[in-house]
Amino acid sequence: MKGMLEYSQGDTVIHKLNPLSKMIMAFLLCLSSFVSSYILMAVCIIAINLTIASMAGIAKKALSLLKTLLKIGIVLFLLQIFFIRTGNMILDLPFGLFITDVGLEFSVLLVLRLAGATMPLVLMLTVTKMSDLTNVFVQKLHIPYKYTFAFITALRFIPIFENEMNGIIEAQTARGVQFDTRNPIKKMKLVLPLCVPLLISSVKRIEGSAISAELRGFNIRKKNSGYKQYRFYLKDYLIMLLAVVTLAACLFIA
Repeated sequence: MKGMLEYSQGDTVIHKLNPLSKMIMAFLLCLSSFVSSYILMAVCIIAINLTIASMAGIAKKALSLLKTLLKIGIVLFLLQIFFIRTGNMILDLPFGLFITDVGLEFSVLLVLRLAGATMPLVLMLTVTKMSDLTNVFVQKLHIPYKYTFAFITALRFIPIFENEMNGIIEAQTARGVQFDTRNPIKKMKLVLPLCVPLLISSVKRIEGSAISAELRGFNIRKKNSGYKQYRFYLKDYLIMLLAVVTLAACLFIA
C-alpha cells in the first residue's frame, strides 16, 4: 500500500475526469459495497474498481492495495466467523467453537465489503490532484476553505509522514536494528520509540505550513479565488451512470 495516497501522474481518461464526478463515483461505489448482500455482487464491485484502476494505469497499485486490505480483512474474518452462532454448523472445533454456514458467508462478505468500500476512495485520491479537490470542495460543494484546507493538508501529509517513517526505519536498520521479526509484540516495541522523532518532525512541518499559509493570505481566501473551472463532459456522465447502475443493482438484488 506504499505510496497509494500519492498522486499518480497520467494522461488517461480517468485522470481527465471532472474531480467532482470522480468523487461521486467513489462515494457511490463505496455505498454499493456496503449495501451489497451477496458475495458475487461484492466481487463484481471489486472487479469494477480494478478495471477503473487499469484504465488509469495504476493496476499494480490497486492490486497491492487489495492485497493489503485482504490481509487486514483476515483479522475481521476470524473475529466474525467464531462469534456468529446462527445457521447450520459445518465445522466443530475445540473449546466450544464452531463454524456455521451463515457465519462463513457473512465473514467472507465482510472482508469483500471492506475491500470494495476502501478501494474507490483511495483510487480517487490517487488519480486526482489535491489542488483540484480543494477547488471542487470550495467552488462546487461550498465547504468553507479553512475546513477544506485542514482536510486536504491531512491527506497530503499521510504519504509524507509515511516516507519519513520509512527513512527513520532504514536509518535504524543501518544501525543493526532488525524490524523483520514476525512477532507483532516485539515489532511494536521496536516501532513505538520511532514515533517520537516522527512526531517532532511532523510538528515542525505543520508549523512551517501554517506560517507559509499565513504569508500567502490564507485568511482572505474566498470561494471564487480559484481560477480553474471544472466542466462536465460526456465521459463524466458515463462514469457516474456506471456508479449509479451499480448501486441500483445492489439495492435491487438485496
